[in-house]
Amino acid sequence: MYLKTTFTLSLTIDSDRFYKLLNKAELRSEYESYNDDTDYVDNDMTHKGLTVIYQDKLYKKKLKLLVSTNTMIGSDDINADRLLQKLDKRIAKYFKGKYQLNDFTLTGMNLYSDINVQSRERVKQYINIMHRIGRVKCYSQSESNPFDDDISYWLSGNSNHIEFFVLDLEGVLKSQLKDIDDNQKQLKSIKADSTGILRAEIRLTKAKAVRTVTTGAITSMQIAELLEKHQELYLDLFFSIVPFGDFYKKDKTIELIKEKVDDLSLRRKMIRLVELIPEKRSLLLAQKALDYRKIDAVMEKFSDIEVSPVTISKRADGKYLQNLIKYI
Repeated sequence: MYLKTTFTLSLTIDSDRFYKLLNKAELRSEYESYNDDTDYVDNDMTHKGLTVIYQDKLYKKKLKLLVSTNTMIGSDDINADRLLQKLDKRIAKYFKGKYQLNDFTLTGMNLYSDINVQSRERVKQYINIMHRIGRVKCYSQSESNPFDDDISYWLSGNSNHIEFFVLDLEGVLKSQLKDIDDNQKQLKSIKADSTGILRAEIRLTKAKAVRTVTTGAITSMQIAELLEKHQELYLDLFFSIVPFGDFYKKDKTIELIKEKVDDLSLRRKMIRLVELIPEKRSLLLAQKALDYRKIDAVMEKFSDIEVSPVTISKRADGKYLQNLIKYI
């Protein structure tokens, strides 16, 4: 499975040192400001996988480093030792030896896959399925989603500082063009590069989230550990939100359950859950309404028979969508 990985590193420093570094960054042509001139970005080394952000908050001055592992290595095959050597070297070069990698705290990681589902119509079908999932355990629909629901599905962890979203990549890129009529060349490029692409991304957004999935005592050890298990982590989080299995219309789903599940009691619970999800408009609320203490056994059985409890809307044209993992 091919995943792109980025890390966020942070360091709080005193005002004098902050403004000295910021003044040097302002002299570079790749420097720009945003967020009402409280955040300043130096893209001087972005092409080498390192972007430096200066956050000029009232009571706290912070350096943030955005690290694109694939860009830094120049390859999709990420070797942790090689990455850490390059990253430490580039941090030292940028800050003239004043800071090194382990001076920074690992405060975030993004993992994403661009899944080619062959057509934009199918992308939209998958996003509709995600909205039928609605809320799931430990997550709620994000209030900070910058995109329309027809091109995105976005969840934020209630307390785990994890975000999950899927995007219609073509729709998102088009929405970022202010005047479509004046950007016909860009539109052609967008269509060529993004039609049929469903982007599925997972973000750890705080140091606390990083610490729950790593044991490393220092930043370099945490990065090495995350790179080693990033695929396993991605899939575990993905399938804690999106039930494993193929998607069918409700009648077909119930037919398959009757065919493949011998345990009559478990079969009844599974069928009832299938009926409750569209009624409650949420997988979580449907599970609660089922009021069954062995709900994990129900979900595991759906996974075993490779059928999702979330069904395709009766108003939708398609009758079948395969499990996304089969594309990955």
